[in-house]
This record gives sequence, structure tokens and C-alpha cells, in this order.
Amino acid sequence: MTRWLAAIAGRGASGPDTAPAQTPVALHPSTTTPLRRFRRLIPIASSLLVAALMPFSAPRPRPWVGLDASPAAERNGALLPADPLQFSAEELAELRRRFGVHGPQPRLAQLFSDGIDQLQPLRHHTLGRLEELRPVILQESRRHRINPMLVTAVLFDEMRHAKPGENHPIAAHSGLFQTHGLAQLGVGEMVHQGLLPPSPSAEQLSRARDQLLDPEQNVRLLVGKFARLKGALELPEGQMLQASGSAHDAKGLATLAYLHNGKLDYPRRILASMQDPELHALLYGQRKPLLSPLI
Repeated sequence: MTRWLAAIAGRGASGPDTAPAQTPVALHPSTTTPLRRFRRLIPIASSLLVAALMPFSAPRPRPWVGLDASPAAERNGALLPADPLQFSAEELAELRRRFGVHGPQPRLAQLFSDGIDQLQPLRHHTLGRLEELRPVILQESRRHRINPMLVTAVLFDEMRHAKPGENHPIAAHSGLFQTHGLAQLGVGEMVHQGLLPPSPSAEQLSRARDQLLDPEQNVRLLVGKFARLKGALELPEGQMLQASGSAHDAKGLATLAYLHNGKLDYPRRILASMQDPELHALLYGQRKPLLSPLI
């Protein structure tokens, strides 16, 4: 009886609903040691990979146009701004420190400037005056390696926004206006170009204002100003900047326009005027004399 109960108890403990006990299999020491070593190497390998890729993933500083605006920098992978007309806070601070430029015009002044730009009679009158200056613009721009479209665009803008009567000799010599002539240049620019001493006499100032009022002389001074600023910004002096050539050239042209006027919204207007078809035709168009129908 005792043997029968023991047999029944033994079968109940190992019935169909009870899984047989599994004996753990011990791994051989030669198998566990490489696995543990591999697991220990995973974090070390990850750290080395991150350290190796960090120089390539870290953002590189964007060069300022005054420090490196050569085409070689662009070919070597220097990061360029998406919009050449946008200036970073560091660039604005440096330009303000070196050249004393300002911020954008007030919104009301911008709207007034946009309204003047829409006056077609004033536009046609200005184009006619620029056509008379075409030879000196091309000659001086070629001599200093300055883009003539930049010179023409600045003249086109300044002539349309000139204050009434400010270019009259009486108004110019009265001392009420600080800038004179087509490009709105001051006597300080003549000092920068070595054409006037730092402390000029009254007679020298009078002669300087007369030169600024002369249209052709004013154009020469404007081109000389761009050549001077181009050297101060360390832009390539023997290369003519082309806005369509590279982002560096477009940024250089925008900076030159900004330094001429000192207002942050000015470069956008100038680079837009540089693409004006009528200004292009004025400078580079072929002029054929009209033949009489009787011939």
C-alpha cells in the first residue's frame, strides 16, 4: 500500500500539466570570457566613434566678408550665408565699430522711399542724366576694377532721392547740408582719399564743395570711395565683384553699398537696381543712329 501511494504521488508530481525541471547548463569558461570582453568594449568603441566624428559635425564659424572673401574660401567649403544681404550681429558690430554705420531706416522713411521709386517721370529723367555720365562711369570703374553696375545703381538711387535745392551752389556753400553732388558725398571722403587735408581752410572747403557739385568729378570720387572701402575690407583689388558670380561677391557688393549709405535696408535696394534691365541697357546697350526715312 505504501509503495502504491508513493508511486501515485510520483506520477502526480510529473503529470502532463507539470513541466519537467530543467537542469541549468553551465557554459564553459572559454565561451563566457570573450563575450564579456566584447560587451566591455562596446561603450569604449562608441566613445571613440563620437570623438572622431565631432570635428565634422560641429558647426564651423562663417567667415566675414572683410576677413576672407576670396573664391578659394568658397571652394574650400567655407560656410556661406543663405542670403548675402543678411548681416550677422557680429558683422554689424564690427562694421559699426570701424565705419560708424547705422541700422535700418524708420518704416515711414522706407515707405516714402518706395513711393518715390514708383514715380515714372522722375525715373525717366534720372535715366537721361545717367546716360550723359555713361563714359566716365565705365572709364573710372574699369580703372579701379569696380563693378560699373554698382556705381550706376547707387547714382540712380541717390539722384532720385536728392533733397530739392541741396545741390545748388548757394545751398551747398551755406553749410546746411553735409553731403553734396549726385552720389551725396561729403568733404570727409575727399580727406579719406587724400584730396583734402584733415584740417582744411575755408578756401579749401569751398573748392572741395565745388568739386563735389561737378557731376563727373562726383562720379570719380564715388568710384574712388568704393575702391578705398574694397581695400579696407580686404576684398581682392584686382577682381571685379559680380553679384551673380558667387555669394562672397554678392556679400561684398552688399557691404560696399551698406558702407556708402549707412542704412541697413540700402543694400537690398542697390542690388535690386543692379538687375534693372534699363540700367543694363544704358551701360551696355548698342546705340545706333536713327536713319532718316528719306535716305
